[in-house]
Amino acid sequence: MPDHKTISPAVTGSDTGVSLRVKVVPGASRSRVVGMLGARLKLSVAAPPEAGKANQAVCVLIGKVLDIPARDVVVAAGVSNPQKTLAITGLARQVVIDRLCKLDIH
Repeated sequence: MPDHKTISPAVTGSDTGVSLRVKVVPGASRSRVVGMLGARLKLSVAAPPEAGKANQAVCVLIGKVLDIPARDVVVAAGVSNPQKTLAITGLARQVVIDRLCKLDIH
């Protein structure tokens, strides 16, 4: 399990909105949170990188992980890039960090 110190660099924001920096690997065998890669959370998604399918899969995955609707997760930067910034509404920064720390990742 990652600790708060490991996850914190990937999460910025306040009580009204949070940004999460991620690295996405599309076309994987399954969608999952892989772990930390530098200051980014590494994700793999089964969807291909075409017509926004991978971006949608990222929003669904993070929604499930954080226990929020996928509509509360938006790709704010890096739409066509593997390095993305996600905008998350409805959760405070510390709540996002706490929920990510509960994942079984390394």
